[in-house]
Amino acid sequence: MNLLKPLAVVAAIAAAGVLAGCETVPSGGLSGGASPFNAADFAWSTNSGPASIDGRVDFRQDGQTFTCGSVGLTPDTPYTRARFRTLYGSTESAALPEAVVRARTVADPNADYRSFVRSATCQDGRFSFSGLPSGGWFIIAPVSAGGDRVVLMRHVDTRNGRVAVTLP
Repeated sequence: MNLLKPLAVVAAIAAAGVLAGCETVPSGGLSGGASPFNAADFAWSTNSGPASIDGRVDFRQDGQTFTCGSVGLTPDTPYTRARFRTLYGSTESAALPEAVVRARTVADPNADYRSFVRSATCQDGRFSFSGLPSGGWFIIAPVSAGGDRVVLMRHVDTRNGRVAVTLP
C-alpha cells in the first residue's frame, strides 16, 4: 500500500477539524450526554493570548513507531467535551484506532465547529501552538505506521501560560 495516500488522508482529516465534520456510522456508540452546539461557547477561543503549547508525539505500538503529519487544537466547550467523551471514551486522553473513532455515533454530527479548530504541522514528531488565550483545549493528532492509523487525544489547560506535552 502506498504510504503517502494514507498520510495525506490523515493530514486532511486533521486540517478539517480532526474528525469534527465526519459523519459516523451508528454502532451503539458510547453515551456521553449530548450538549447542543452553540457557537457562543467557542467565542473565548478566538481571542489571542500569551499562552502556548509545545508538543511532541512519541507513540509506539506493537514494535512500530507512529508518525504524525498534522495536529488539531479544539477548544474545550460543553459541546466538544460531550462529543469527545463519546468519540474517545474520555475527556482527558486516549489513543484509539481511527476506525473505532469513526464508527462511534455522536449527537449532531453535522455541527460545524471547524472554524474554531487551530491546526499545526507536526515535523519530526514536534508541533506547537502560540498566541493562545487561557482555557481548556483538546489536542487531536492522527498518527500512522504502515497501514495502521491511530488518533491520539489529550486535554490541556493553558491557564498557566506555556504548556509542554508529550502524546500519548
